[in-house]
Amino acid sequence: MTLANLMSRFALVAMLALSVVACEDNNAEEVGETIDEVVTDAGNKVEDVCEDVKDKADAEDKDC
Repeated sequence: MTLANLMSRFALVAMLALSVVACEDNNAEEVGETIDEVVTDAGNKVEDVCEDVKDKADAEDKDC
């Protein structure tokens, strides 16, 4: 999975999450938690891709 593909998926998930939240009668805290979860998930996926790239490149430092 390329970084561009991952970012486009993140954008789609974020838009869907925001539209679902906007349609419901939720308070601001729930909206914030949903956004936080989406951003955290996307960050984890980006980190996984980075680690995979470093793994394939046999980099000494595998942390991203």
